[in-house]
Amino acid sequence: MVYNLAWLLLAAFLSTSTFLIITQRGKRNTVLQRLHISRRRVSGAKTPPRSLSPDKKKASDYLDTFPPSRRPALTSTGVAVISDKQDDGIVASPSDWMHHMVPWEMSYQAADDSSYTPCEFSIKDIKALGDFPDYSLLSGVPLPKPYAHFDIQKAKPRPYRPFRWPYHQTMSLNKMEPDWWLELESTYEERIKQRQKILDEHGSAVLQALPGSELSCKELMEMVLQFLCARYPQYFSLDLEEMVFHNTILDTTTALKLTPPLHVLFNNVPEDFAIMLRNDETGFYHFRAGIICSALGWNVESKIGLRLHEIHAPIPDYKEKMQLSMDRYFAKKPTDKPIQRGSWGLEVDEPLYMPPGDPHEQLRETQLDKLELSRCHLRVDWQTLRRMPLSGGVVFNFKALFTPVEEFRTEPFVPALVLKVLNEGKESLMKYKNTWHVEHVVKPALERFHKEQVEKGIVPEDWKPETLKESPLFPGWEEKWRQQQGF
Repeated sequence: MVYNLAWLLLAAFLSTSTFLIITQRGKRNTVLQRLHISRRRVSGAKTPPRSLSPDKKKASDYLDTFPPSRRPALTSTGVAVISDKQDDGIVASPSDWMHHMVPWEMSYQAADDSSYTPCEFSIKDIKALGDFPDYSLLSGVPLPKPYAHFDIQKAKPRPYRPFRWPYHQTMSLNKMEPDWWLELESTYEERIKQRQKILDEHGSAVLQALPGSELSCKELMEMVLQFLCARYPQYFSLDLEEMVFHNTILDTTTALKLTPPLHVLFNNVPEDFAIMLRNDETGFYHFRAGIICSALGWNVESKIGLRLHEIHAPIPDYKEKMQLSMDRYFAKKPTDKPIQRGSWGLEVDEPLYMPPGDPHEQLRETQLDKLELSRCHLRVDWQTLRRMPLSGGVVFNFKALFTPVEEFRTEPFVPALVLKVLNEGKESLMKYKNTWHVEHVVKPALERFHKEQVEKGIVPEDWKPETLKESPLFPGWEEKWRQQQGF
């Protein structure tokens, strides 16, 4: 009798549980936990897999996938950690907080204190932290060391040469160096003026912030200003009592309470920023706010609001080889593991902002008969990607760096490696890079440079081009870079 009753109770429990799982997502995790099938927080991935074969890929959403929690870091900031008990309406139980997300299109200022961001901070936590909390503690990424030798008038960017062979489509990610998240150089004032002119002419095509991005924009602005003051204290300072930011390079003072966060960044940092936020209804990430003045063939207006795969639709092989892994990577990405990478192309002159339909695009459709090598430049978009701790937003930032191709002449192995990619790279990838319009001038020059390096014994005659161990730099880069700056 007891045996039969036990089976009946078990059958009833399983039937009820199945019904709840199907119909009530909010109670699903509780039922699964009782069955010992818990939906645990997924640990963050270091880098996305290179690729997955199509037959192993399965469509799914990431509604119950979150990055590793950063809430324990509150204990290091001096802000009292809210109890796991339901106190003042705050739901901090690990089994419940994931189902109390701030709606992704709602400002944090209008959200209830009992709602949470993807990294497990409640709105109450965020209000308690106030303005300019210590983001090195909250993120797990240390502030940069002061750059003692830095002179803005002489500063050169590090000579990035992100060339690879064999060359195939991957994100080619590396661990970000905290000292180099943002890199200033001698074109600083010129680029700021150039970008301000672009904003005046194009407005929302280059700068937008959609509803729900308010916290992430404020957080990014605070993180950037903390970085600048720590890295370049001779040029930047922050008055937290008056909430004023001082920039002695431009001789400007910014009232932070009166200036929108993205405009603070725009007027002080010649880099582009794109903020990706988690859709609380699907778990996928969308482009919700940004400043883009250095794009070729696209702009904020053409991409705002889109999901990752929609943004990257023009990239060859992205859907087949990268979409699934990148969606998964963004869903799980840890806050304390920022990454860096570089993309490159070859350009006539130095086109910074080239939106769809720009007249400069016509130069890519022909090989100019009298094109001089001096007009041919390597363009590197040096990029970093990191998750912000409070909002959980993922910020992608990059700056365009131009180098005359003639510089390759003194850079060991670089001419042969670039020539290999141009001659034998996958057709669809090279077409996407748009290098054809300068190849009739650049290729013969690279052949000459490589021959000179072999004759001088700089490069072995039998060297087979491959990704350099110093990548994304090259042998002897630091000596050349320091000489260019006079130290």
